[in-house]
Amino acid sequence: MKTIFDTVSNKCSKVVTESYSTSFTLASKMLSPSIRKDVYNIYGFVRFADEIVDSFHDYDKRLLLDNFEAELNSAIANRISLNPILNAFQHTVHKYSIGQELYMAFLRSMRLDLDKKVYLTQEEYKDYIYGSADVVGLMCLKVFVKGNQEKYDELKDYAMSLGSAFQKVNFLRDLKADTEDLDRSYFPNTDLRQLHEEDKLRIIREIEADFAKGYEGVKRLPAEARLGVYTAYRYYHKLLKKLKRTPSLKIKSTRIRVPNYQKFGVLATSYFSHRLNLL
Repeated sequence: MKTIFDTVSNKCSKVVTESYSTSFTLASKMLSPSIRKDVYNIYGFVRFADEIVDSFHDYDKRLLLDNFEAELNSAIANRISLNPILNAFQHTVHKYSIGQELYMAFLRSMRLDLDKKVYLTQEEYKDYIYGSADVVGLMCLKVFVKGNQEKYDELKDYAMSLGSAFQKVNFLRDLKADTEDLDRSYFPNTDLRQLHEEDKLRIIREIEADFAKGYEGVKRLPAEARLGVYTAYRYYHKLLKKLKRTPSLKIKSTRIRVPNYQKFGVLATSYFSHRLNLL
């Protein structure tokens, strides 16, 4: 029966989430069970595409991404795929009417990572972040509001700001790998190989503004999603504070992390803030 295959597909997306991201898994567990599965399905899709361009160095990445996109289009059109990650994702796409423009924008940004190394202008920078992060937030928002278009339109800009904040934090955290291993430089007008403290603080102020706007949206989310998104917000905000305290020379030479015990601390404080209506 296809229901068995669909169950297996959903479990595969959950395994991908749990295998690749402790922080995202912890935040997802704070979502209502009614929407948690679909968020795993979105994460599985974006993680696999991201892995193609970031990790599969011994293979033809362009061919793999072409095949992945073709399988995605087939999955959406036919409502089934023998790739369990895409089978789970297509189900979520149809369930919440996630527009093609969102997931195709994501794949366009992934394609940029195949060739583009330096982002010279604010327009290039914003376009990449929109496709690589903002649309992921928007796909999740479709799930959070359960297809309510009015609520989606109300929260859309806030979700994009939060997605941008998360991505920019990732850029700073992964600075060493991006510049040395992948030869990428996302922040325009910034020499990331010689990151100066004033450049780091300028970037952090930009991220803080994104977080401030994103937080306003978190407070307006439906109850089923609010605690999970707030937990992710708290984790990334904590990581940003750690990056702010870390000298720029250390940021470009090592990957800054939040230890697991601190992640669980974020989880606990987020839960009690939510329970006490302090959001």
